[in-house]
Amino acid sequence: MSQSPVAAPEIPDLDITSFVLKGAAEHSDKAALVDGPSGRTITYGELDKASAALAGALAARDIGHGDAVCIYMPNVPEYAVVFHGVNRAGAINTTANPLYTSHELKYQLHDSGAKMIVTVPAFLENAQEAIEGTHVGEIVVVGAESSEGVTGLSELLGAGAPPPDVTIEAAKDLAVLPYSSGTTGLPKGVMLTHRNLVANILQTNTAMPMRDDDVMIGVLPFFHIYGMTVIMNMGLMVGATIVTMPRFDLDEFLGLIEDRGVTAAYVVPPIALALAKHPAVDEHDLSSLRMVMSGAAPLGPELTNQVARRLDVPVTQGYGMTELSPVSHFCPIDAIKPGTIGPEIPGTESRIVDSESGEDVAEGERGELWVRGPQVMVGYLNNDEATAETITDDGWLRTGDIAVVDSDGYYSIVDRLKELIKFKGFQVPPAELEAILIAHPAVADCAVIGVPDDEAGELPKGFIVAAEEVTDEDLMAYVAERVSPQKKLRLIERIDAIPKSASGKILRRELRDR
Repeated sequence: MSQSPVAAPEIPDLDITSFVLKGAAEHSDKAALVDGPSGRTITYGELDKASAALAGALAARDIGHGDAVCIYMPNVPEYAVVFHGVNRAGAINTTANPLYTSHELKYQLHDSGAKMIVTVPAFLENAQEAIEGTHVGEIVVVGAESSEGVTGLSELLGAGAPPPDVTIEAAKDLAVLPYSSGTTGLPKGVMLTHRNLVANILQTNTAMPMRDDDVMIGVLPFFHIYGMTVIMNMGLMVGATIVTMPRFDLDEFLGLIEDRGVTAAYVVPPIALALAKHPAVDEHDLSSLRMVMSGAAPLGPELTNQVARRLDVPVTQGYGMTELSPVSHFCPIDAIKPGTIGPEIPGTESRIVDSESGEDVAEGERGELWVRGPQVMVGYLNNDEATAETITDDGWLRTGDIAVVDSDGYYSIVDRLKELIKFKGFQVPPAELEAILIAHPAVADCAVIGVPDDEAGELPKGFIVAAEEVTDEDLMAYVAERVSPQKKLRLIERIDAIPKSASGKILRRELRDR
């Protein structure tokens, strides 16, 4: 067992919004969020005022303590308004992938019990389909006026209702309910308290301090815990300016870094690959950057060094997962070991455990990474069994990732126990794709695994036992119609039988060894 050599930060007993916006008055006229494509800006003062107005409007609709509101939209400045307005009302944000199909969205709305969904015009039709049969009573649309069946966000903000006087127990009350597949299975609601989020912002900012003169590029989606905590909320906490991008486009990304003087870029390995190799990088002045951090999937030492040499800035990486709010490890900028995730962030303990014996392994040996600290989730919503499988009785979270630690206390992720596929940093649960495939009349049995890919990290690959004649293209199209783009099958292999254990569990390792 090891722990961070840096002392744990003192965690204030505050709700996430009071903590993040504590400096809003000081920075009242400063740009908090800038919409990259249009330049539309929300200042800190406007963010504070608008989130308070939204909290009042929600309270007037009897949405408050313990109720869930779903945010289903891309990165736009209003994301922060909605997020903190919901929390100021004492309610819970459940953040949904804007690429979700109506089927995927309905699952999250139903499981979370969301009473309202906030979206944008482009996703309205999907939202309307998804809410049927759920507890959602109102659709709110950003960037549109109220019409039949929908309410414009501007109407809520202009209602003039005062924010409610809400008492929040930071260590108990949930602030956010993102969905993650954990180490296996279908997506589960990850219960994160106000204290979880406040603690992780403080821990992360202690390990990699941000400044109020920083300009951050908000390209990683805010629905995902990485973008939510490390970019949106940590950036707002320190008083930085966040330039939002509703979707990734390399030329626009590079142009915004140049035009807006971006100083800190938080990326995932596919973006790092573009920064290392794409010719468009040479057409832009990226000298404003002072650091690049990669997360969500492992970044190898060669690619790390390529980006660092090309941009002439430190390139580091961290480690985490939704269940950790998300950060647990970070490779310090002044002592980077390329390819490692560094030591624990302050206030965090780690163990590397033999998955068979449950005993700690020796230095340099492989084992499952376990983490303990104030950022560990409360558990999975409506799923005590999965919670018990993930968190031990004494508070250790089993990550499902295989790691080694060196003599300096730097950790490296070398493999995974978990079944989850990581495609361009996004989670792809094999069980979800298998459930779709097996419903096809031509499929007698199936299994899905991730296979290595230089650009994407892993590609979802299906192994199919066919019951009747069907083309690979038809099967891939069948799945694609039912899932968001990152979950699509990219490869198919025909097989006589799916290898399984005596208990019927798919032996994915045998499929990987093929």
